[in-house]
Amino acid sequence: MTPTGFFKCLGDPTRLRALLLLTGRAPLCVCDLQRALGESQPKVSRHLGELRACGLVATTRQGRWIYYALAPSLPPWAQDLLRTLKDEGVEGLADAEARLGTPLPCGDAA
Repeated sequence: MTPTGFFKCLGDPTRLRALLLLTGRAPLCVCDLQRALGESQPKVSRHLGELRACGLVATTRQGRWIYYALAPSLPPWAQDLLRTLKDEGVEGLADAEARLGTPLPCGDAA
């Protein structure tokens, strides 16, 4: 992971907010992130796919649901930067955090 590649992947506000929502949390499924970001499922899935292709998120499957988390291979400098950005606040992040609340099991998402 190079700094240039890292920042290119975060050039979209939806990807940045999704990654910050995953920072310091247990894995989240698309339905959690869809609710938090206020975006359609296809849009959220597309952005998560791009984050995965960049090596920023990892996935685990639980039944028919796929959960996303920060990639364990993310360099320490990138993890530190994400924590700092989350602490400082990014436009729209507080609203997304509030909508996320406590993640629900995906089959129970409202």
